[in-house]
Amino acid sequence: MEPVIHCHQLSKSFRFKTVAVNGFDLNIPAGEVYGLIGRNGAGKTTALKLMMGLLRPDGGETRILGRNLWNATRAERQRVVYVSQGQHAPGWMTLRELGRYAEHFYDQWDGDLMREHARRWDLPMDLAVNKFSGGNQRLASLCLALASRPEVLLLDEPAAGLDPIARRELNSCLIDALLRVEGCTLLLSTHLLGDLERLATRTGIMDRGRIIAEGSVEEWQRTMRRVQVVFPGSEVPPDFAIPGAIRTTRLGPVVTALVRVIHDSQLLEVRSMPGVRVNLFPLTLEELFVDWFRDSTDDALPVPASPLGQPGLSVAWKQT
Repeated sequence: MEPVIHCHQLSKSFRFKTVAVNGFDLNIPAGEVYGLIGRNGAGKTTALKLMMGLLRPDGGETRILGRNLWNATRAERQRVVYVSQGQHAPGWMTLRELGRYAEHFYDQWDGDLMREHARRWDLPMDLAVNKFSGGNQRLASLCLALASRPEVLLLDEPAAGLDPIARRELNSCLIDALLRVEGCTLLLSTHLLGDLERLATRTGIMDRGRIIAEGSVEEWQRTMRRVQVVFPGSEVPPDFAIPGAIRTTRLGPVVTALVRVIHDSQLLEVRSMPGVRVNLFPLTLEELFVDWFRDSTDDALPVPASPLGQPGLSVAWKQT
């Protein structure tokens, strides 16, 4: 079965040869909640705009629900909703007026659902949207997006500017949207990694215009560890490497690495070295992200190919 969202070798450059997306591959099946994470400038927003047909790629292909949205019909486009980082709705209109306007473009429009979310988030229906706070403007955009009952929902930093209570309400509404439309697929780009831990079934790490690793949040939490190896004396042996390390730093006799620990015996050889102490620390998704991109005096070690020949592992690592 063809994935709902498909991207193959997407590329896009802008003026002055600025490369935003380079060899971007992504496949998301129906009903999945996929989180796209990466540092500022990694190319996440450009990738979403390419998927939506708002930008034309320099190379590669992208399809949502089997169609390239660059030349899709109205009937095909209304099945997909995109909420961008910026607020592009006419700010002089009220939320009620925006709802009446949007109703003409979506056959599955649900005004009752829009009003339900507006009450839930305490959004006034008859106040010009440009009078809302930044966070409430974001919630107004999400009200309109969810009221269209989309089959595919793409969100770029949906919780930016929201307080913790509003973020929890938003997450609840997103889960509700997935339940209301059978097979609804959600792709969200966010820096709020704690939210992804509660929402996402799979997450991809994007860097320099492409996805360098992806896998389930559960698998990452189970296998990714910060490993600290302390040697006796003042130096680390020059040829020492921690098996499965993705990124390594050295400071005097201490080696610290981000490591994918697949099985207990993986570090057995290191533990057996005379006088060596080995400490393992579990990681949240945010800690994993920080460790992955933390500046290092050493070069980042190669990312293991997917998935190290181990059966039953859902994490797919991609060569950088």
